[in-house]
Amino acid sequence: MRIFKFGGASVKDAAGIKNVLDVLQKVGHEDLLLVISAMGKTTNALEIVIKNYFEKSNEFHASLQEVRKYHNQILLDLFEDEEHEVFFVVNGHFADLEYFLRSNKSPNYNFVYDQVISFGEIVSTAIVSHYFNEKGLKNNWIDVRNFIKTDNNYRDANVDWEHTQKLISKGIKKKSLNITQGFLGSDENNFTTTLGREGSDYTAAIFAYCLSAESVTIWKDVPGVLNADPRYFENAILLHQISYREAIELAFYGASVIHPKTLQPLQKKEIPLYVKSFINPLLSGTSVSKGADLEPKIPCFIVKKNQLLISLSSIDFSFIMEENISEIFALFHQFKMKVSLIQNSAISFSVCLEDKFNNFNDLKAVLSKKFKVSYNENASLYTIRHFTKEASEIVEKDKIVLLKQISRETMQVVTKE
Repeated sequence: MRIFKFGGASVKDAAGIKNVLDVLQKVGHEDLLLVISAMGKTTNALEIVIKNYFEKSNEFHASLQEVRKYHNQILLDLFEDEEHEVFFVVNGHFADLEYFLRSNKSPNYNFVYDQVISFGEIVSTAIVSHYFNEKGLKNNWIDVRNFIKTDNNYRDANVDWEHTQKLISKGIKKKSLNITQGFLGSDENNFTTTLGREGSDYTAAIFAYCLSAESVTIWKDVPGVLNADPRYFENAILLHQISYREAIELAFYGASVIHPKTLQPLQKKEIPLYVKSFINPLLSGTSVSKGADLEPKIPCFIVKKNQLLISLSSIDFSFIMEENISEIFALFHQFKMKVSLIQNSAISFSVCLEDKFNNFNDLKAVLSKKFKVSYNENASLYTIRHFTKEASEIVEKDKIVLLKQISRETMQVVTKE
């Protein structure tokens, strides 16, 4: 089997969904499993619904209706007959969402988040599946929550590989076109879980691993993996080939094209990953597989915005030793802070963090009991793989450099604009 993943940008409107059908007709749709994300910015819109729900905002119902209206317009653009079954299916999903929001008693934000956010993928795949059937491309709509089983670490769940392998091996029809959701799983009580933002790539890798797939293709609105994000850097260059090892390095440092967890299961079975353009599907794109580290061998730029740079120093000017660092990292883990860079001296310890769950104020209160804490908010972390002098000058130009770290192949710079 082949596994294809289409993200939100590829199915953001009726024209996008028609284009996905066109892509499949050009590149083939036999023995295929499609992993599809929520449409457009639906995940962001549902996050606003969740926020309004918890804050008991007057805008709660209006924000929910906006999501419904957006999908209904796509339905009207795709299907001429308003009595088509798909309208009843989608209305049923929204009725389920509204019922959950009315009846929920849990105050756990992360639990509620996963139950609500999942409707983006469920509705998206329902629309795509019905449209393909309407156009003669028969397919199986699959609820991914019946196949990918996880723990109950809501919003960042860990896969139960053994259970998942058994379910996928037994339940997927290999000689068919299958359509399922990215990003989602379920725990042992069948409550919905999510695999972390951008987790649809990971979903594709999970299915590929469990099915020993021929390949995974991630379809993007770019020609492949570029050496820099064109939103921040001019003249970005297409990388034709990347080794698994190099791709894992790039993903670790925050390259947004490939999800960090996606590559490990693929590498274990040497399943090649292709990143291609859904605008020009017959172009070769980027291949991630065994082989040359990087082709062409040029500097790769990665930028992570909205970072925290924290510097800790001992109140009594004593050394920060291993036991202190161990304690600090235990707190980072407790407060779910993602560490991107570390630097320490005799009496200070600096770290660049991503505060995905907005826990910094609570963390700071605990750290301040033992350490003097200084910090910069809204910093940017630039990473250059295979850096050169010219590459570093591009990154540092017109910026205040707060911290710089250089190793054999990698330079990292924390800046304020």
